[in-house]
Amino acid sequence: MHDYMVRATAAGAQIRAFACTTKELVEEARKDHNTSPVITAAQGRLLSGAAMMGTMMKGEKDLLTVQIQCQGPAQGLTVTADSAGHVKGFPRVADVELPPNALGKLDVGGALGLGVMSVIKDMGLKEPYVGQTELQTGEIAEDLTYYFALSEQVPSSVGLGVLMEKDNTVKQAGGFIIQLMPFAEEEVIARLEENLQNIKSVTAMLEAGHTPEEMLTQILDGMDVEILDTMPVSFYCNCSKERVQKALMGMGRGDLEDIIKDGEGIDVNCHFCNKNYHFTIDELKALLDGQE
Repeated sequence: MHDYMVRATAAGAQIRAFACTTKELVEEARKDHNTSPVITAAQGRLLSGAAMMGTMMKGEKDLLTVQIQCQGPAQGLTVTADSAGHVKGFPRVADVELPPNALGKLDVGGALGLGVMSVIKDMGLKEPYVGQTELQTGEIAEDLTYYFALSEQVPSSVGLGVLMEKDNTVKQAGGFIIQLMPFAEEEVIARLEENLQNIKSVTAMLEAGHTPEEMLTQILDGMDVEILDTMPVSFYCNCSKERVQKALMGMGRGDLEDIIKDGEGIDVNCHFCNKNYHFTIDELKALLDGQE
C-alpha cells in the first residue's frame, strides 16, 4: 500500500476527518537522517500529522511549519508541509537511545520532555499565522489535539503511530485527525467519544491491514461517513544546487572571498533531506563574478 491520505465528512458534515498511511515517507526520512528508533517514531508522527494539517490549507503556495523545541534529549523537530501532500522535516538530534516507556513502547514523550510546539501557517499574507502551545505529553498526537483546541478552538481527536521492524526500519506509519464542527449535536459528540474509546491504536489498525478509509469507517462507525477525496502523500524536498547557489550569492563578497582563499571549495548541507552540495573554487569564483 503506497502512502496516501483520505479526507471525509460524517454525520451530515458535523464532523470532518482525515486519515493517512505514511510508511514510505517516514522510512525515507529515517534513511535521510539515519535516525534511532525513538527519533524515527517522533519524526514520523509529526510528519504524518503535518501532512494532514497541510491539506487543511487552500492555496497552492501555502506552507505549514510545525516546530517543536524541547528540553529532552531530542532537543527538537521541524516539519513543513504544503497543501498538496508534500512533507519534509528534520530532527535536531538524530540519535537518541532510551529504554521503553511503562507500556513497553518507544518513549517519544521521554525523548521530547517539556517544551513548546509552534504551528506557523504562511498563506501569502503580510504576516504568517503563528500558534504556540506547551507540550502536554510529548507524544505528539495529544500535543496536536491540545493545539487545535487552544489555538484554533476546534475540538479534535488526533491519533498518530509509527511501528518499527526489528531491523529498525519502518513497518507501519500513519494517523488520523477527527474534528467537530461548531454545529455538532450532542448525540453526535457522544457517539464519537464512545467510538474513540473502543478503537485500536493507529499502528494496530494498519498492521491488521486497514486502509485509511477503513480506519475512518471504524472511528466514525454509525455516522454516515462520506469520503470526499484521496491524495498521495510523500517526503519531498525542493532543494537543488540552483537554490543553494542563490543563497550563496546572497552572502557578502568578503565571505565568498574568504572561502575562495581557503582553496578547498565548500559543502552545503540541506537540513531537510541531508543532501550535500559541493561547490568548487571555480564555481565560487563564477558566483563572485556574478555579483559584480
